[in-house]
Amino acid sequence: MGTAVRADASSMRITYHQPSLEDGAEVWRFVRQAGSLDLNSAYCYIMLCDFNSDTCVIARDEKGEVVGFVSGLVLLNRRDTLFVWQIAVREDCRGLGVGTAMLDALLARSACREVRYIEATIAPSNQASRRLFGRLAERLGACVQELKGYEREDFPEEHEDERLYRIGPLRIGSANQIYTRSN
Repeated sequence: MGTAVRADASSMRITYHQPSLEDGAEVWRFVRQAGSLDLNSAYCYIMLCDFNSDTCVIARDEKGEVVGFVSGLVLLNRRDTLFVWQIAVREDCRGLGVGTAMLDALLARSACREVRYIEATIAPSNQASRRLFGRLAERLGACVQELKGYEREDFPEEHEDERLYRIGPLRIGSANQIYTRSN
């Protein structure tokens, strides 16, 4: 449950933590207020923070307020693949490297030691996520494949296509080595 501290251009001190059960409701409120993600039930975020905490990251500012959250999971049928499900950054912290630092913290975890591929689904209109994952691939020296993900017809209500971005292959342990921070 290590904490990496990072100072960015605005001198805001942000800490990156492995969430716990107690963070679940607060994460749900954060995602609801962010308004940029599909909002899941509070129960879902409570379970993510409790059962999947080793592949989720919560970012807090110096006041302890949530400024970012990333949820992911190592796929059960492909243990070498980390799927990044949602990533959100508070509006006033966007462009400060919080999303990148959350991915850094996540990839440095022992739960990601065997990860050789990183996947995420991204809507074509989500330019910020496309740039974030493109920069991630570049930093890892890995290829990015854009594949068929989920099409609008797969959703029960109006929803944009979600393209599958696949980054890799990574050298085993390379993510841990690249993203270990010492500040």
